[in-house]
Amino acid sequence: MKDKKAEIYSCGKELFQTKGFKDTNVSDITEKAGVAVGTFYNYYSSKDKLFMEIYLDENAKLKMSIMESVNPDDEPAKLIKEFLAKNLEGMNSNPILKMWYNRDVFGKLEQMFREDQGGSSVEFLYGGAIELVRKWQAEGKMRTDIDSELIMAMFSALIQVDTHKEEIGIQYFPHILDYLTDFVLRGLTDV
Repeated sequence: MKDKKAEIYSCGKELFQTKGFKDTNVSDITEKAGVAVGTFYNYYSSKDKLFMEIYLDENAKLKMSIMESVNPDDEPAKLIKEFLAKNLEGMNSNPILKMWYNRDVFGKLEQMFREDQGGSSVEFLYGGAIELVRKWQAEGKMRTDIDSELIMAMFSALIQVDTHKEEIGIQYFPHILDYLTDFVLRGLTDV
């Protein structure tokens, strides 16, 4: 017999990818997984909790993949620009991670993460990348008068700008993001 929780997770992930978060309900997941609705609730208190687990796993896989593909010895500005570009590409190409751009879904997800984990959005978005910032600070490549968590929050803010591109103006957005990234990186690496 397959592990029921793993089957629920797998079927939920497949349905979220194909139907989206809002159009997937618990009965869809349990029907596909071949389990009773009550069994679902033995493992997850809600569809939101299952989605959050899947989202966090996908986010961690993307970040790990990006960190493995970049050269940690590159200058901070080059590496961060490459990381941000690959992150944007990965977020847009993964149907689960693309939910980031659905403000209702992501707002719920972020709130739930904070309540469950007591964590900050910095860890939620980047995980272990903060160690690289601390390394750069120790090597004198990045300002030390700014806390590493605040630096990660600045990178997070750059990614948040992407969720407002319609409000900013699509025609300006790519240039604004490039300039903001340059300004932030210059300010952080001018040591």
